[in-house]
Amino acid sequence: MDGLIIGLLLPFAGTTLGAACVFLMKKQMPDLVQKTLLGFASGVMVAASVWSLLIPSIEMSGTENATRVIPAVSGFIAGIAFLLLMDRITPHLHLGSPSPEGPHSKLSRTSMLVLAVTLHNIPEGMAVGVALAAAMEHSTYLPMAGALALSLGIAIQNFPEGAIVSMPLRSEGNSRLRAFGIGTLSGVVEPIGAILTILLAAYITPILPYLLSFAAGAMIYVVVEELIPEASQGKHSNVGTIGFAMGFVLMMILDVVLG
Repeated sequence: MDGLIIGLLLPFAGTTLGAACVFLMKKQMPDLVQKTLLGFASGVMVAASVWSLLIPSIEMSGTENATRVIPAVSGFIAGIAFLLLMDRITPHLHLGSPSPEGPHSKLSRTSMLVLAVTLHNIPEGMAVGVALAAAMEHSTYLPMAGALALSLGIAIQNFPEGAIVSMPLRSEGNSRLRAFGIGTLSGVVEPIGAILTILLAAYITPILPYLLSFAAGAMIYVVVEELIPEASQGKHSNVGTIGFAMGFVLMMILDVVLG
């Protein structure tokens, strides 16, 4: 039970600590730092998708022939499609973008920026939830230590994400306290999504391999569609690549050592 609670709260704690950077930094985050953090978050998410989600999904399928990849493939594609749909039907504003995406809305820029981050956090919450559920039901394929490694990895990548949310809010004229509060609240969806996923997986155990790969597909969508392009545009694009490598290696080490 202690491991479950820690796994649920770690990602939210990472977002909260990152959002607190608004009290320590100026109104605008330096472009070099921002691109490094975006690249780092991308690396963590890609490594987590492979080692903590896709590989256990394949191993958990219960077969030894080519059909063992069916849950991983179908779930992965479904995760991509789900985030693509959410991206189309939800009005949101990406970091550094002059115009919003999705259907026309009268929401403020701040609200649409928070919606964009919330979309990012949905698959992360699902990933933590399904990993914890798999650890409780199938510890042979994904031990609790491995699930906690995933949770810790997402908490680490949530730290820069929290800062990347709160700092632009501050630069747009919000008070430090308001920017911190909104940045923190953007991470609430993660423990909520994790709890809902655990409840679902507990009653439908056979779909756990599909849920694992679904979360992986949704996370990869966020990386390819949002994080990597934002880290690569303009000057200092190389630091985004370096940040990606650092995040990937760190998450890989966490998963191998703790898993």
